[in-house]
Amino acid sequence: MTEILIQNAVKRFGKFVAIDDVSLTVQEREFLVLLGPSGCGKTTLLRAIAGLGMLDSGRVVIDGRDVTYLPPRERGISMVFQNYAIFPHMTVFDNIAFGLKMKKTPKPQLTERVQNAAKLLHIESMLERYPSQMSGGQRQRIAVARAIAVESPIILMDEPLSNLDALLRLEMRAELKTLLSKLGVTTVYVTHDQIEAMSMGDRIAVMRAGKILQLDQPTRVYDHPVSQFVGGFIGTPPMNFLHGQVQKNGAGYRVKLGDYHLKPPADLEAALTAWDGKSVLVGIRAEAMEPTKSPSPDAVQVNVDVVEMLGAQNLLTARIGDDTIKVSTSPDFQVAVGDAIWLRFPENKVRYMNPEDGQVLNAPSLEKVLA
Repeated sequence: MTEILIQNAVKRFGKFVAIDDVSLTVQEREFLVLLGPSGCGKTTLLRAIAGLGMLDSGRVVIDGRDVTYLPPRERGISMVFQNYAIFPHMTVFDNIAFGLKMKKTPKPQLTERVQNAAKLLHIESMLERYPSQMSGGQRQRIAVARAIAVESPIILMDEPLSNLDALLRLEMRAELKTLLSKLGVTTVYVTHDQIEAMSMGDRIAVMRAGKILQLDQPTRVYDHPVSQFVGGFIGTPPMNFLHGQVQKNGAGYRVKLGDYHLKPPADLEAALTAWDGKSVLVGIRAEAMEPTKSPSPDAVQVNVDVVEMLGAQNLLTARIGDDTIKVSTSPDFQVAVGDAIWLRFPENKVRYMNPEDGQVLNAPSLEKVLA
């Protein structure tokens, strides 16, 4: 079983806390993505798993074995770096074979593994070339082939696609996901690119300031962010956040948004009791709203300020009170700047948050979020 267990990991650089009491389990054969902005601690956590940076406290357990103080070569892992880390004076064959040579793998077995890895990455015809004779995408394939050839049950990847152009990243994302799934390895993948995380990961761990804020399947992280930060970090465009006011209405509560009153779901009634008469953040995705050109009593009226035609969708910009809102529509929804439209807010698509700390009002405990 190639499960990775991290318990109460802490890493400091002087007074700066890079990893702040992080506990995490990476399941066998899982593709887990560590996602977050620069400086959030994701690469530091990956290096702690690899043994390239020792923790100040906490444990790293791989396959049931405590490897916290073991060197990288004794951890049974392979790693792919952001800058490829391939040797310019070696041929492609020798670069892929490097880890196998360090393990003193017999030559027949070494040759077979190199050829198999090169074939999987579609560079089998380039084994006699040097890295300087290859493109950036081909060099990245060398680095991945080298990690695969060792046949480690765990592969760690530190932003491996960040140096590639947009079209090549799109191609490599699909190839990597398919390849690693086929090999059945446990993968931990670091990125700041939320599209990579959403498209590749079995689960995503969203990090900020050394902590994991949410750990869940990509669709859950996208649809049910536990905080304003998570909702704003994931999604293009980010989730809309509007200021609403909680008001008691008969036996229940409503949230006033402009001239419109939103009806929160029944399971939120208890949480809203403490917010009677106070402001809350109303979060909703651009594509979750239902726009119409006809006046409707169950929708809020807005005037279109900007129309961006993006091909597969139109992105409208409007205002509700002092808040700017982005609305995604189909290309067939024809409107012009200055037009009035009406927006419906489906009850199951709206998220209500504390405006002070950004936390969802009925968020699960951190222990459940990280389960």
